[in-house]
Amino acid sequence: MVHSIVLEKTDLQLGYIPLLDCVALLWAKQRGFFAENGLNVQLVKEASWASLRDRLAFGLLDAAHCLSAMLPAAAIGADQIGIPLQTPLVLSENRAFISISQKLCYQLNIDSQDSAESSAHKVVEYIQNNHPLSLAHVFQHSIHHYCLREWLALASPELAQSIQLKTLPPPYMVEAISNHLIDGFCVGEPWNTQAEIQGLSHIVCSSQQIIPNVADKVLAVTQDWAKQHPHTLIALSRAILKAQQELRELQDFTQVWQILMDFDVIQFPCSAEIHVEKYFSIQKIIRNFVQNSAEPKAEDFEWLFQQMYKWNDVVSEKITYLEQAQHCVLGSVYQAAKET
Repeated sequence: MVHSIVLEKTDLQLGYIPLLDCVALLWAKQRGFFAENGLNVQLVKEASWASLRDRLAFGLLDAAHCLSAMLPAAAIGADQIGIPLQTPLVLSENRAFISISQKLCYQLNIDSQDSAESSAHKVVEYIQNNHPLSLAHVFQHSIHHYCLREWLALASPELAQSIQLKTLPPPYMVEAISNHLIDGFCVGEPWNTQAEIQGLSHIVCSSQQIIPNVADKVLAVTQDWAKQHPHTLIALSRAILKAQQELRELQDFTQVWQILMDFDVIQFPCSAEIHVEKYFSIQKIIRNFVQNSAEPKAEDFEWLFQQMYKWNDVVSEKITYLEQAQHCVLGSVYQAAKET
C-alpha cells in the first residue's frame, strides 16, 4: 500500500554490517515492504563500523544499521566528526557474546558451567601472571567494548581499565582468531557461532549476563536528514517495523536462512539437519532481538553516556546524561510509523 502523503525522497541508500541483527532490513527488502511504502531502497554492505559511520555522517548513506553507542559519541563529538545522529527504531537489544579461543579455554579450564564472573577471574589471573592476551571488540563506541571491560572488571576493575583492546570489524573476528592474531573477542552473532563451529573458540558468556538490556543496534539517520525527510523516515521505519513483526511470528525460517546466506551473513553449514542446536538458537535470537517494543528509550542512551565516561574518559561528569540522551531518540517517528 502506498500512502497518500508525499515522501521527500524515495530512492534511499541503506547501510548495514553483515550481522544477524541487520535481518529486518534484508527481510523488508525481500518481502517488498519498502516498495509498498513508496521507497526504492538499495542495501549497501559496509566493510566496517567506521566506514559505515563516516558514510552516514557525510550523506553517502541515507540511513543505516548502527551501533547504539555511535549516537552518544556523535552527540558530543567523541567520534571526531560531531555530526549528530538520531534513531526512531531499535533493531536489537544487548545481543553480544564473548568468545575465547578453544585452546585457551582448555588451558584455563573454562567450560560451559562457568559463570561470567568465574571465566573473567580465570582470564584475569592468566593476564596477571604475565601471559600476553589479545582481546578484540568491534568499535570503540559499542556495547561490545563496554561489555568486555565490564566482564574483566568482575575480576579486576584496574585491569579492565588499563588493558589495551583491539578493534576489528565483525566479519574479521573469525579470521583473526584463526590466524592467532587475537585470543578472544566480543561480537554479535553469527560470528561467535561460526568460530565455534570451525573449532576455533567457545562462547564463554553473553552480554546479557554482564550489562543491562539496552539497545545494541538501531536504525540511524543524521539529525539534519531526519528534519529534511520526516515522512520518508516514517515510511522507512514502518517497513522495518513490519519486517520485525513478521520475523517474530514466522514459523518457517527457510527463506530467512537463505537470505542471510545470500547476503553473506551466515557463511557456515547449519540447518535442521546439521549443527541443529545452533540452527534453532539463531532462530530464537532473531525472534527475540527486541523484547517488548522497538521504540528507542532515552534511558538506554543515558547508560551509554555513563559507559563512555567510565571507559572512554571522553565525557564530562557535568553533562546531564538524560538530557543529552533525549536528543538521540525520535520517539514521535516511531509512534507515527507504528500507528499508520
